[in-house]
Amino acid sequence: MAFTRVAKTSDIIEGHGKCVDVGGKKIALFNDGGTFYAIDDTCPHKGGPLSEGQLNGNNVTCPWHAAVFDVTTGAHLSGPGASNVNKYAVQVVGDDVEVDA
Repeated sequence: MAFTRVAKTSDIIEGHGKCVDVGGKKIALFNDGGTFYAIDDTCPHKGGPLSEGQLNGNNVTCPWHAAVFDVTTGAHLSGPGASNVNKYAVQVVGDDVEVDA
């Protein structure tokens, strides 16, 4: 595993996401109650930015067409399209958030 520092814990507001770049990949990084999760930022349906979606517990809703994904697994739960997104390992070291993508 090769973790890359992508943010400070204070950069991602609880209950929200942020798009980060890891080796040229757009990754959506979410803060769910102080636990951080990372999935692909691009919705497989029409390319919507998942990092801008509404986070409700472990589920994020794509802001474009309301497809819903589980941020803990990348699983597609409902809405248009039927493809999962990739999930990436996240670790917090001090106040740095690191992603293995």
